[in-house]
Amino acid sequence: MTVFDTLVPALLGLGTGLALIIAIGTQNAFVLRLGIAGTNRTIAAAVAVCAFSDAVLILAGIVGIGALVETAPGALVVIRFLGAAFLLAYGLFALVRVFRPKALVASSTGGITMKAAVLTIVALTWLNPHVYLDTLIFLGSVANQQGEAARWWWGGGAIAASFVWFTSLGFGARLLRPFFARPSSWRVLDGIIAAVMLALGVRMAIGF
Repeated sequence: MTVFDTLVPALLGLGTGLALIIAIGTQNAFVLRLGIAGTNRTIAAAVAVCAFSDAVLILAGIVGIGALVETAPGALVVIRFLGAAFLLAYGLFALVRVFRPKALVASSTGGITMKAAVLTIVALTWLNPHVYLDTLIFLGSVANQQGEAARWWWGGGAIAASFVWFTSLGFGARLLRPFFARPSSWRVLDGIIAAVMLALGVRMAIGF
C-alpha cells in the first residue's frame, strides 16, 4: 500500500467530516457557549464526549451497524421524539436567558458544572437522530465505498475532523470572551442558540 492509498482517503474523510459538522447545530451551539464561559476542564470534557461519540458512531457505521439501524426505523422514531422534546426545552431556556442576560466575569463558569455539561452534550448527541443518519449511516456508507483497506483510513480522517473541529470550537471560543463581557452580547448569542434549538426541535418533532 502506497502513501497515495492511505493519505488520499484520509484527507477525503477529513474534508467530508468537516463539511458535515461545521454547520451550526445543537452540539456546536452548546460547545460554543461553553467555550466562551466555561472552565478548561468542563470544555475538555464536553469536547471529548462530542469527538468520541462521533468516533464510535463512525466506526460502527464502517463495520455495518448502519444497515442494522436502517432495518429498525422504530428506534429512530423514539429517539426523534425524545430529542425533539429535549431541544425544545433547551431552546426555551436559551430564550429565557435572552431576557435575563448576564455579563461574563473572570470567575464565571458559565453557570454549568462539568457533570451538567457532560449530561447535556450526551443528550444533544445521542438523542439526535440526525447524528445517526450523518455519522452511522452516511459516513459509514461512504467509508465502505472506499474499499476494504482504504475505508479505515477514510474513517480515520472523518474521526480526526471531529476531534479537530470540536477542540478548535471549544478552546478557540475563549478569544471571544472580551466581547461577551457585555450582557447585550450574550443576548445575541442566546437568541441565536434559542432559534437554532427551537427550529431543529420543531423540525425533528414533525419529522421533516
